[in-house]
Amino acid sequence: MYRRIAASAVLVWMLGFLWFAVALPSPAGEARTDAIIVLTGGAGRIDHGLDLLRRKEAPSLLVSGVDPEVREAEFRAEYDVSASLMQCCVTLGRDAYDTRSNAVEAGDWVRAKQAKSVRLVTSDWHMRRASLEIARELPEGVKLVTDAVTTRPSLGILFLEYHKWLARLVSGFWFDA
Repeated sequence: MYRRIAASAVLVWMLGFLWFAVALPSPAGEARTDAIIVLTGGAGRIDHGLDLLRRKEAPSLLVSGVDPEVREAEFRAEYDVSASLMQCCVTLGRDAYDTRSNAVEAGDWVRAKQAKSVRLVTSDWHMRRASLEIARELPEGVKLVTDAVTTRPSLGILFLEYHKWLARLVSGFWFDA
């Protein structure tokens, strides 16, 4: 009996990982929102968020997880952001150091902006866990649009991220209820 239970658990885990690795979240396309949240840490994320802002898909952008050492002028030069766009519309969030703290920083920013809809930009392999964390921190009723940046993650990244996602899913089930 224990062998069957163990075999079933392994099969569920394997099928879950297969789904996680093959059915990665995709880009959102056009979807106007009140705000954009970009999580640092992967190629193309910030560029995509700024492109959305320039196309007026949202009036404001939070870049969460910016290194405290990065000056605004350096950011502007790196991503070719005008001073006027920076001043009106871009917030550099410097308090986050991981996905959990990204969520807290994003939730605080969304409350301050009183946004009713937000677009989350992060890598496809990171989107499930990031959206789970951020949804937990957003005020009730805020619509979350996920906009994954397409990547080519390694098997190792997928394996690690799958387990992080499972851990947060399970811990949220047990401790957030």
